[in-house]
Amino acid sequence: MTVPPIAPDARLHLRPVQLIDTPVALDGEAERLAGGMQWFAAYELLAPGLRATVPLSDFPRLLESVSSTQADRLQTLHARITAHRAPIACGERVLRLDQPLVAGILNCTPDSFSDGGRNGSDPETIAATGHRMAEAGAALIDVGGESTRPGAATVWEGDEIARVVPVIERLAASGTPVSIDTRKAAVMEAALAAGAHIVNDVAALLFDPRALEVVAHAGSPVVLMHSPDPATGGHARPAYRNVLTDVFDWLDERIEAVVAGGVNRANILVDPGIGFGKSLAENLALLNELAIFHGLGCPILLGASRKRLIGALANEAPADQRLGGSLTLALKGADMGAQLIRVHDVPETVQALRVWRGLRDTALAG
Repeated sequence: MTVPPIAPDARLHLRPVQLIDTPVALDGEAERLAGGMQWFAAYELLAPGLRATVPLSDFPRLLESVSSTQADRLQTLHARITAHRAPIACGERVLRLDQPLVAGILNCTPDSFSDGGRNGSDPETIAATGHRMAEAGAALIDVGGESTRPGAATVWEGDEIARVVPVIERLAASGTPVSIDTRKAAVMEAALAAGAHIVNDVAALLFDPRALEVVAHAGSPVVLMHSPDPATGGHARPAYRNVLTDVFDWLDERIEAVVAGGVNRANILVDPGIGFGKSLAENLALLNELAIFHGLGCPILLGASRKRLIGALANEAPADQRLGGSLTLALKGADMGAQLIRVHDVPETVQALRVWRGLRDTALAG
């Protein structure tokens, strides 16, 4: 191992690389990634102006070559990257996170970017769509009543509650695990009271001053998504120094703040916010290097289904013609160890992931 000298005060990051399907023939040279179905054999060490590959067998020597503070940080990151993720309790159901699961997107909105108005406004009809997703293999139904596409109008919380609560009540009554996709504390409260199990907030509990208090009091799991401007919609375009480490550090700081606010760290999931305030190149960098976020020690939710980056890479295909790209990104997320894949096209994604798992089971058995 040869690593150039590193300033003793430089902030270091670790990205698991050399991902493999099986550790066979690599005894002691590979570790399981976040307790899931992937292993890795090396780290990419990231520091300002530096990227260096470090085989796991050389990791102890790396710790000896940096300052004590940096060594402590690297050991913390390593422990988080290799730790199993705790299952999520959703009423009587439990979501095990040792393999990628599908979260089905159920919009109760007239103006969402991909399927606005397609589900109608009748709660019974919308809930039936959610039930079909669950029957097709979705482990979780993510219910939303406000579009977060660029330029979308903010929905009054009363209207948002009226859209989502009757749907959640019907899904929860059947035992279906449900998350509520909202930025507003009053909507969170109403949705949790109606039977939702998880809060999924694109503003990471920063849009509404009461949001953190509500989640902490409820003791519910929460998804914190990276947003460059959570108070105003999430679509500003900041100048990232390094999008990978900038997003990581933002989420790291947000996790610590949410834990300080009373939320159990084991109840936190993270989402890098694909499509929110990032260029095409930045989105692709996050997808290609998604495994770095295991260093946060929290399950990863990936939401890239039908997003603009697919159209940008596929002759401007409209949102409802992005199935192929969505499946590709879902499998990419699975390869990077993401625990939850949030999608519009549930049956197709479930099928793709079942084949993906079959290939890995065969590799492991071999």
